[in-house]
Amino acid sequence: MKELAFLSGGRAKDNSWVITFPENATFSELPESVLNDILSYLTSIPRKQESDVKFILILDRRMDTWTSLKLTLQKLSHSFPGNLHLLLVLRPSGFLQRTFTDIGFRFSQEDFILKLPVVMLSSASDLLDYIDEKQLTPEFGGTLEYSHRDWVVFRTAIEGFALTVKEIAQMLQAFGTELAETELPSDVYSIEHILAKRTEKYFQLKDGITSVMREGGLLLNSLDRPTPSIVEEGQPCEKHADWETVRRLLAQLREMEAAFDGFWEKHQLKIEQYLELLKFEQRFEELKNATEFLKAQHLNIPDTGANLSEVRQRLMDLNNLEERSQDLTRKSQMVILHGHQLAASHHYALDLICQQCNELRHMSDVLAEEIQIKQGHLSTTLELHIRLQQALECCDKGAYFLANQQMDKYQSREGAQKALMDLENFLENSSLYFSYDPQSLQYKFDSILTDNLKAQIQAVHMKIENVRELFENRQCCLKKLADKQVRPVQLVAPRPETPPRAKSPLFSPKHGMDFNSTLKFSFDITLPGKRTTRKMQTTRKIEVMHDYQEKRNSLQLFISESEDSLDILKGHVIHELIETERIYVEELYTVLLGYRAEMENPTMIRIMPTSLRNAKNILFGNMPEIYEFHNKIFLQNLESCIEAPEKVGFCFLERREDFQMYEKYCQNKPRSDSLWRQFSDSTFFQECQRKLEHKLALDSYLLKPVQRLTKYQLLLKELLKYSINGDGIDDLQEALVSMLDLLKSVNDSMHQIAITGYNGEINELGRILMQGSFSVWITHKKGPTKMKELARFKPMQRHLFLYERALVFCKKREEYGDGHDKTPSYSFKHILKMNAVGITENIKGDNRKFEIWYSGREEVYVVQAQTSEQKTAWLAEIRKILTKQQECMKVEKQKQNLSSDQLLLSPQINEGKLQRVSVSSEENDSENTSPIIPEGLNLSPQHKSYRGWTGMSHSLEICEGLDGWSNNLSSCPCSDTEEEDTMQLSPGKYKALADCKKRGSEDILVKNGDVIQLLQEDGEGQWLVKNLNRKKEGWIHGNNLQIVIGECRIRAGKMSDAALCNARKLSSP
Repeated sequence: MKELAFLSGGRAKDNSWVITFPENATFSELPESVLNDILSYLTSIPRKQESDVKFILILDRRMDTWTSLKLTLQKLSHSFPGNLHLLLVLRPSGFLQRTFTDIGFRFSQEDFILKLPVVMLSSASDLLDYIDEKQLTPEFGGTLEYSHRDWVVFRTAIEGFALTVKEIAQMLQAFGTELAETELPSDVYSIEHILAKRTEKYFQLKDGITSVMREGGLLLNSLDRPTPSIVEEGQPCEKHADWETVRRLLAQLREMEAAFDGFWEKHQLKIEQYLELLKFEQRFEELKNATEFLKAQHLNIPDTGANLSEVRQRLMDLNNLEERSQDLTRKSQMVILHGHQLAASHHYALDLICQQCNELRHMSDVLAEEIQIKQGHLSTTLELHIRLQQALECCDKGAYFLANQQMDKYQSREGAQKALMDLENFLENSSLYFSYDPQSLQYKFDSILTDNLKAQIQAVHMKIENVRELFENRQCCLKKLADKQVRPVQLVAPRPETPPRAKSPLFSPKHGMDFNSTLKFSFDITLPGKRTTRKMQTTRKIEVMHDYQEKRNSLQLFISESEDSLDILKGHVIHELIETERIYVEELYTVLLGYRAEMENPTMIRIMPTSLRNAKNILFGNMPEIYEFHNKIFLQNLESCIEAPEKVGFCFLERREDFQMYEKYCQNKPRSDSLWRQFSDSTFFQECQRKLEHKLALDSYLLKPVQRLTKYQLLLKELLKYSINGDGIDDLQEALVSMLDLLKSVNDSMHQIAITGYNGEINELGRILMQGSFSVWITHKKGPTKMKELARFKPMQRHLFLYERALVFCKKREEYGDGHDKTPSYSFKHILKMNAVGITENIKGDNRKFEIWYSGREEVYVVQAQTSEQKTAWLAEIRKILTKQQECMKVEKQKQNLSSDQLLLSPQINEGKLQRVSVSSEENDSENTSPIIPEGLNLSPQHKSYRGWTGMSHSLEICEGLDGWSNNLSSCPCSDTEEEDTMQLSPGKYKALADCKKRGSEDILVKNGDVIQLLQEDGEGQWLVKNLNRKKEGWIHGNNLQIVIGECRIRAGKMSDAALCNARKLSSP
């Protein structure tokens, strides 16, 4: 497009700027808005350099017409925005158009002069009167060089540069406003994130400023800097103005950059100081909370204790607390040092930092001082308890000493003298404890004495006095035996008719006996051995003939000493139980802290194998749960039994459910062992073992829970051995049974996890009750002919798992792998639902065999146990399950009877007989089966016992009168064959007990509770049934009908009670 107007840079003689409108044929077509924009832009360029600017327009219309010229003048009069000094018009050069122009301008001159100062020129040479030749372009006869293309390029570059500088200024302003007005968050992560983002944006802006300054420098270099001589000679100064403009923009950009850098430095310093303060306050709060937590734990630790173990435990807890306090103090000192560094760097929150440093130092000092004071109290209390314990142990040793003296060897003078010498040596060695003075103890430990401690001091004093009295009595007896010749002692065999120990009334002073007479009697002396031979406690029965009055006191002394020895042994077992429990808890804590916690230690991760980093739950299982239970619950319960030994059994019974967590641990143990074997040589485990100073590796400690579980039943057996009478024996026996059951359950569950190939959820089968290997033969019943397959000559070897809801058959596979990797595997083969199972307990020919039959003897499993005891145990468990099922069904039936109508249309069982019996004692006595639902028969929801089982039959409800089942079972030995012969369907009305579909259709013909009428029977055993409630008819097989309306498994045809039939059938044709 040809140019419309341009600013060449030339000046008129009066220094007015010259704007030239060259010859352009399309000028008249130019919209007035476009013309306004062009003139506004051209006039704005000089106005940026000068304040009072005048313009001269050169309008070249030498090739134009008057009409077009007139229109152009009108547009200029309306559109020119500046101070127009003069409009020089080169009129049309054609004769005709020049004449029209002269005439038209003469008539219109007044109008134009009022608006525009127009001067009509005949030729370009006339322009020299107004403009110097050097300020005119060559087309007007001048020498000013002007390239419109170059001018457009320069103007575009300058305008673009100016716009870029403006945008940079706006971005800097917006960024500064964002920094000043954005509220900072209160967490470290967000602050660091904001600081990183703002730093990134700052460098982006810096890069933008550098790029623009580089662009402005190139633009400035492209513009020649005008010399003063050129300006003085009146050379064109537009380029000089452009150069000044670019230089000014560059100077503004540098100023903005310097101001922005200064603002950013201040802002960055403030943000960094705020971030440091936030981190300092966060660490201060963490240390403050940790100190308060330790202080709360410190307050929870009493400064005294009721017994030695309690004080030691509390002192140990306090020492652990002191270690944690010292570690916390070191961390506090580091934070305080950091606070001082912040204060030295003139942080804006100087006062706050100093205040928090002082507060942290004060809290640490107070906590350390309080811990030291409590340690002093507990140490003093520990010393007192040690003295009391030593005195008690001395008493126990004295009692053992007296109890172990064999009186049958001391009847001679030499034996009595030797015994007396031993007794005096013992007293001499124990004189320190037997010279016990409670007053001196109370005076020395007065600062820590409580009522409980004072009572213990008195109790120990009384026990010492009692033992001292026992020794004095023994000394007296031995001195008498040593000083004179005693009558001979005759040892005879024990006589069963002699009453045990000294419990006979013969020893009671209430019997008016002549103590001066010579008597013949026998008594028991129990000689307790060492702890390693607790099982063999010998009881010797000695018959002594001497003067009763002289020896009565010594005999009673020996008897009481024997009974006391059992209590002492029992106390030692309880002491062993509690002490080993403490050691067990401490070992668990050491493993969890020294191994498991180290797996999360950042400094140890570098030496930990990658595959081990997320496997701590596999390696340690639920050991943290076991530790929490023993540390916080069970150990405290056992410690409470020190003063009440009869409660030990109750402690185990009360927490028997909690011990089930060991089952989970043992199930995970194979995975843990496999993982340990894989990484046992790891540097990580070696380093942990070195830090703990353990002689044994981790796998030895991972076995501790399993070993502890087996240790409990051994200790309970020991306690039962020494608990002849008294309270708590029943609880001990029940606790022992409970722990043995737990061991069995754990063993069973270990086998259960090796089952493979079972598609269902194994946990839905209920709790596993038993498991074991058997030989199994299977027999099937084929349809209505009831033909049986030939039993397999060679039995199948199957491993059976008995659950609460099912019996699972598996095949035990060969152990695979070698070394530690040998593990059994059980392939799933078959499953029987327990609510459709029956058993025959005895099979002729082998007392180890029994039958398990399923679905009405559709499947019969002959099972041979390895021993008769195994068979008895399994039958007992299966019998319990079936009995429990019958009881549940009876309760359900009673609920239905309460809600149903009083008129019962279905058959009833008379005299409490059971509808179906699933246990028989002999193979040919009864082959009764649990009720089976044929195809097309659906039970109503109240009859469904377990929804999780698909494809299995559901047992129907039991009729009323279940109470008499166990008593009358032997009177109902009817077999399946006998029932089918005697149980005949007949036309009549009945009440349905189950849902049933129509033959050959999915439509429900009969629903539970409907009244139906049996009309007729065809030759194939099908009955035409009419539903009186729903007005429907259809054919149903007779086998299905027996379940729908109920069948009595007792010989109904031979019963004389005719009312039974009347109750079953209300009407018959």
